[in-house]
Amino acid sequence: MTRHGAIPAMETVKGIALNAEPGTRPVLVDGCDTVSALFRARCKADPGRIAHREKHLGIWRAFTWGDWWNHAKWIGLALLKLGLTRGEVVQILSEDRKEWLYFDQGIQGAGGIASGVYTTDSAAQLAYILKDSRCRFLVVENEEQYDKLLECPDGAPSVERVIVLDDEGLQDVTDPRVIFLPRLYEIGQAEDRAHPAAFEHAIEMARPDDVALLIYTSGTTGPPKGAMLTHENVLASIQAGVRELQIAPGNEQLCFLPLCHIFERGNSAYFPIAVRSVVNFAESPETVFENLREVSPHTFSAVPRVWEKIYSRVSILAQEATWAGRVAYGLALRAGFRRADAQAAGRPMTAAERAAVALADWTVFGNLRRLLGMDRLVQGVSGAAPISPALLRWYHAIGVQVCEGYGMTENTATCTVNRIGRVRLGTVGQAMPGVEIRIAPDGEIQTRSLANFKGYWNLPDKTAEAYTPDGWLRTGDLGSIDADGFVTITGRLKDIIITAGGKNITPAEIETRLKFSPYISDAVIIGDRRKYLTALIMIDQENVEKFAQDNRVPFSDFASLTRAQAVVDLIRAEVDAVNREFARVEQVKDFRVIDVLLTAEDDELTATMKLKRSFVERKHKRLIDEMYR
Repeated sequence: MTRHGAIPAMETVKGIALNAEPGTRPVLVDGCDTVSALFRARCKADPGRIAHREKHLGIWRAFTWGDWWNHAKWIGLALLKLGLTRGEVVQILSEDRKEWLYFDQGIQGAGGIASGVYTTDSAAQLAYILKDSRCRFLVVENEEQYDKLLECPDGAPSVERVIVLDDEGLQDVTDPRVIFLPRLYEIGQAEDRAHPAAFEHAIEMARPDDVALLIYTSGTTGPPKGAMLTHENVLASIQAGVRELQIAPGNEQLCFLPLCHIFERGNSAYFPIAVRSVVNFAESPETVFENLREVSPHTFSAVPRVWEKIYSRVSILAQEATWAGRVAYGLALRAGFRRADAQAAGRPMTAAERAAVALADWTVFGNLRRLLGMDRLVQGVSGAAPISPALLRWYHAIGVQVCEGYGMTENTATCTVNRIGRVRLGTVGQAMPGVEIRIAPDGEIQTRSLANFKGYWNLPDKTAEAYTPDGWLRTGDLGSIDADGFVTITGRLKDIIITAGGKNITPAEIETRLKFSPYISDAVIIGDRRKYLTALIMIDQENVEKFAQDNRVPFSDFASLTRAQAVVDLIRAEVDAVNREFARVEQVKDFRVIDVLLTAEDDELTATMKLKRSFVERKHKRLIDEMYR
């Protein structure tokens, strides 16, 4: 509950009391001014309500808000007993699971700062983050992640306690720093018996401007920086999300993106606390599509690569269908696109269009949505990277409302979003409640809101660079705002290509259009200070392999697949098709296919599957030079 300042005027949205005027202090959600206080209120109000589901031995099992409260409390009390101090960082190195969120709230409730390390990070990257955050308490999921700690080049001297979630293969470990999760719970339970009100007292000590979480940026432009987000930042983000996103009590959702990233952290950790939705944890990144069909969620948030992959699978299925099936799909799409275009234009459909769409839904799209696990989907959200407007138009055509949004770690992923009924394809939507946006003279998008971060951990100079002298956050993105307030992002300020002829080109639009191809998973446009544009292409392994098999193209491994002439010709046709959409100076004159299959474990990709442009250009300099000889 709030402890200082006048209580602002409140209004009820979806049964939740929010500031009537977004962007005013103190930021309150149901009377709570910290995330920990809101978490406590939800758990106490309805402890028997389902909060999470996980799959064990092929069966989905449910866990309640009471389970969440008890385990978070035991974790928080145990950490305090072991010496955790207020404002100290605890790092979590684990895939998504309910314990990730137990620790998140346990750490924050105890006054600590919850942070996360991507499981795809190398030992050297882990060592950097542990040292930078001065981490004494590290949570690791299993033997694989514990081994990564042991491989840290500097030995991770700051780490005093290592809490292991799964002990398989580690039963004989003699490391005195190691505590297995059941033992941590025992310590917390003993503290709870000795001091029954200690955890709640710790929650009461929190203040809105306390740092609640430390999110390390993905490092696309250098070493990761720790962005400090306060309780107020998170609550401001919650207020905007409750107002503008189709999240509601009891809604089912699927958690599968890294919880280290602010996009998934908000979607699966904080929005659910506000609206009491049910979070289902995917078994692994490899089973996302299967779990999506099993859960059939009401909301589904994903990065563009996931939405692209779903579209690619449907495209291949359509190609494999019978003649009658292909005809039915084509006719249904024709009707669906009329629906999508009517929605985009904000006009009602004609009677004939409504009849055609109803028939398409009954014969094709209804079955397709059930096949994809999207038959109950109220809203899909795409974020973290640009997505092709043509891809969004396809989803709207099949009756799946995917809305693109825009945000970054530094503004708690709270900036703009397209709303249901207010979608403008090619834009990232309008400003969310409490957010102000302006375009600087150099074209940079700048924002101001209570969701803007406190600064970078231990980097006051970088923090100063992140803000303008009058207090606006510099996003580093280029864009424009139309008369209706819709924001269009044209690229990154640092990614502008200036050709040898002096033409300024932002590569993001070309790259996004290339990725719409079912055979291209990613692309990097090259051309700075050069006579023309070229591209490095990463092919979609599954779809290109199928193409090769269907067309009897011989290959022995991924590298040989990328070199097969038929595959090169296939990609050339895709590039040529995209070229026809752009002016001559913006067309790709040559390309090379990267002959290694990149994953999040590779240095070229971030954990959210974004290519690190500068790293890719350095690593594949030989291929680039070939295209300019």
